[in-house]
Formats: sequence, structure tokens, C-alpha cells
Amino acid sequence: MTRCNTPTEMEPASRPHNKYRPVAERLEDFRPVEKRAAPEELRDGLRRCQDCGIPFCHAVGCPLGNAIPEMNLHALAGRWERALATLLATSPFPEFTARVCPALCEGSCVQGMHEEPTPIRQTEKEIIERGFASGWIKPLIPERRLGLKVAVVGAGPSGLATAWRLSRAGAQVTLYESAAKPGGFLRYGIPDFKLEKEVLDRRMELMAEEGVKFECGVDVGLDIGARLLKKRFDAVVLAVGSRKKRDLVVPGRELAGIHFATDYLSAQNRLLGGEIKVLPPGFSARGRRAVVVGGGDTGSDCLGTALRQGAKSVAQFEIMPDPPPTRTPANPWPEWPRIHRDSSSHEEGGERRWNITTLEFLPGDVPGRLGALRCAEVEWLAKDGGRPAPVPRPGTEFIQPAEMAMLAMGFTGVEDNILYRELGVALTPAGLLARNPDQSVADGVFAAGDAAKGPSLVVRAMADGLETAKAVLAWHAAGGAKKEKAGVSPRLASV
Repeated sequence: MTRCNTPTEMEPASRPHNKYRPVAERLEDFRPVEKRAAPEELRDGLRRCQDCGIPFCHAVGCPLGNAIPEMNLHALAGRWERALATLLATSPFPEFTARVCPALCEGSCVQGMHEEPTPIRQTEKEIIERGFASGWIKPLIPERRLGLKVAVVGAGPSGLATAWRLSRAGAQVTLYESAAKPGGFLRYGIPDFKLEKEVLDRRMELMAEEGVKFECGVDVGLDIGARLLKKRFDAVVLAVGSRKKRDLVVPGRELAGIHFATDYLSAQNRLLGGEIKVLPPGFSARGRRAVVVGGGDTGSDCLGTALRQGAKSVAQFEIMPDPPPTRTPANPWPEWPRIHRDSSSHEEGGERRWNITTLEFLPGDVPGRLGALRCAEVEWLAKDGGRPAPVPRPGTEFIQPAEMAMLAMGFTGVEDNILYRELGVALTPAGLLARNPDQSVADGVFAAGDAAKGPSLVVRAMADGLETAKAVLAWHAAGGAKKEKAGVSPRLASV
């Protein structure tokens, strides 16, 4: 996530499956597109899992270290409650990863060397949903508390995982979130057709019953500062994400109709969640030609959202080359296969192009509003032995009509916040929180997830949140809070 096979040998054989609702049906709503796996499909996959000699899925593939072979064995035997216990021993929120994780474990599945990998993600979903439906998942309240009060800033995947682990260990945890509801990217960055928010709310209610306190609509750094945080809590965890958006600085960027992808997706999710009554001006693609700049998952989510809004057309442009259809010798199993993939949104329509750069945004008939993009094909060339860079190919320029554009080009670090200076937290050259090996960024202050490691997957953010919680508990056990409160911390002397 070695042996070198030919691409043909390494490419999974296809098995019949019908995992999504019909396109014409799902484009009429924002309900989940994926159907629950058929029992016979799960049984087939679980049987094939038992043929594995040396599993790589749990150690190489899964960031959480889920005991996948054991989980699958219990599920195959119908021991669903034991399968659930095995899954929950390492995974705090299987209902999230079962819906939005790209299933790194399946990329390392031994079966995947010669045929389709076993359906691990779908099995995980079946296990956790049976757990909720059967009443096996109940609030777990610690028998004793540790006398440790922790503030977790940010209620996204890493913050939730940190709070979950700390609370169950006996800490008193308060989660601060600047948005109206908890969930972070899970709630506001992932469309409902991939992760229905009832699933998120179900878990938030469970965590609240277990003692986690949610303080939403609070902008830490503005509404509450470092001195008050340190007065109220023994430790602080910064799980603020890497949310500084990468911009496209080309002529015409100021034109109306150009949005960051996460702003666009957030608006639609807030509408569906009842936080707003109508979309902000310019955030509906109905009747418009739309272009998504960026070929990743967030870009495909924009494509699917625009199609559901009734866009006249949608094109998705990616500056990188199209990945190969099968593994190359440089990408052997059990590494994650870097191959071409089509998401459920790509199956629904729209145009998808690779090796495309945007040179300029052009105005349309309405002054000040976007009317088209001037683009060109690129080739990747290395100069003087350096890394390849995209270079526009002469004679390939074209005009792409568009009244709306979504920029889905990733993130470049944490957003500016006076809190970091007040807490004495430094930033790395990459714009992330400078974290020590023990997960700390200052005395009694820790960092979790993308804020320290950079933009990545939900499952990796969750795994890092669990590690950060362990670090906080170790710090507390070593008398960290008592040591710090013995005197005034120098980093707060100027606050």
C-alpha cells in the first residue's frame, strides 16, 4: 500500500455486480447512490477471503489496522455481533469509512492480485448497520473519570476520533466547531449521495450520550482565546484541518461565477441540511454550463452535484495525465493501485479530460460574469534533471464555454488563526502545524489529522486522531497537566 507481474496478471477479473441505483433515478435526488451489497455477493467475497495465506489488508492497507480476516471469518459464520466487536476494537466510526473510504485495504487484498478483491468496505458497512439495527451499539460511559479536561478544536474526522478515544478513556472532552453542526468535511464537504447526514447525526448523538460536549458556532481564536482555553482545560488538541484552498491565479479570476469546490459543496449540503433556505446567488448550476478544475474525488463530487442541480453541461479538467488502466511494474501489489477510476458521478454524465491547464477566465455576455475558460493541453517535461512540470503544447488552445467554474485543486495548509501565535505553535514551511514526535505542538497542546500531516483521506485523519488521543493520555499519565500548572507558561506571558 513484491512481486512484479504483468499488468494483465495484476488486473482483477470482473465479477458481476450492481452496486448503484439506476442513473436516471439517482439524478433526481441527493439520496445515497450505493445500494446495500447483496447477501450472495458478500458471501462470495467472504469465502474468497478465507483462501488467503498471508493477509496484507490489515497491516499494509488499512491505516486503522482493522483485523479484516478475523472480522470476515465471523461474518461468514453468521457471528455478526463478534464481527462487530472485532471491527470496533480498532475503528471508531465504521459507518463513515464504509461509505467514503477508497478502501485501501482492498488495494492490498491478496485476491486482488488476480481477480477482484474481496468486498471489505461493503462487509464493513453490513456489519456496522446490523449493529445499529440490532441495538448492539450503545453508549459506553467510563466507570471512572480521569480528572482530565480536554478541548478539541475542530469536529472533523480527526477531531471526532480524538474526542471519541479520550472520552471513552475517561477524559472530559469539549469539541469546539466553528460551523453550525459537527462533522467538518464529513458534513460539509461530502455530498449526501455519498454520505447521508442522518448517519453522521446518529453518531453525534451517541457521542453526546457518552459525555462529549459539542460547542458549535464557536470560532476558537476569535470567540474564545488561548488564555481562556488554558484556564478551562488541561490540554488542547488542534484538529482544525488543512483548509487553506489552493487558488488558480490566472487572468479573469475575479469574474463572478467562479467558486472554490468546497464552498460550492458546502452550500448544497447546508441547503439539504436545513441550515439555509436557498442557495447563495451563483451557487446553482441549473441551466448553466459548468467546468470543474481538478480531477480528484472532490472534483467528481462537484460534477455529481452540478448534474443533480440541472446543469446544462459539466466538464471536469485535470492537469495530470490519465492514470493507466492497470498496474505498472513501478506500482506492484500490495501498494495502492494507481490506476484510472471512474466514480459513480462519472457514470452519470459530463465530460472528463486529462492533461488540461486553464490559462484564463473569460467574461461572457453579462459584464463581470464568467463566460468561458481558455485552456490548453499540456505535456509533462523535466528540465535539467528536475521534476516534470506541465508545459502547454503549442497549437492546442481551446475555449470552453462556461457560466460557472468550481476550483477543486486541493489545499495548501492550515488557515490563519491568532490562536496559534497565542499558544506558541509554529508552522512548517508547508503551512502545517509543526508537530513533535509525541504529537504535541506546545506544552499541553497537541495537533491531529490534516492540520499536522497535510490533506489526506478521512480514514487517515481518523487514525491520526486516535494516535493523538493516546499521546494526550500518556502526557496526562506522566503528570503533564500538573507540571504545566505549577508555573505560568512563558508562551502565555504576552497574551
